[in-house]
Amino acid sequence: MPDRFLYEYAVLRIVPRVEREEFMNVGVVLYCPSRGFLACVSQIDANRLSAFAPATDLAEVEDYLNAFRQICEGNRQCGSPIAALPAASRFRWLTATRSTVLQTSKVHPGFCTDPDETLRRLFEQQVK
Repeated sequence: MPDRFLYEYAVLRIVPRVEREEFMNVGVVLYCPSRGFLACVSQIDANRLSAFAPATDLAEVEDYLNAFRQICEGNRQCGSPIAALPAASRFRWLTATRSTVLQTSKVHPGFCTDPDETLRRLFEQQVK
């Protein structure tokens, strides 16, 4: 039986009007500490977003997702001091509760044999 590793994940959401608490899932972030794995995958369906929230600026949302991705990857050139933190701290910061257009779901745990494959499977289930 292959080794199983504890992971945590959260779904990335676009929340165009925070006060309404309506959202559209656009990605997943997954952290597996025993494998040293922290990654996210996201994709915006522009047609769906414009139907859901026509006033939302697609370029602005893509910028937010790009910044999220760079912090997740620990890219120190992105200009955020958070990117220099250890992976566990970056994950906790990225998944902290906030009232912005880009939010995450609550963090959910699980066990996997391959964090990368699990991230892709969760993306297919939660976003596609």
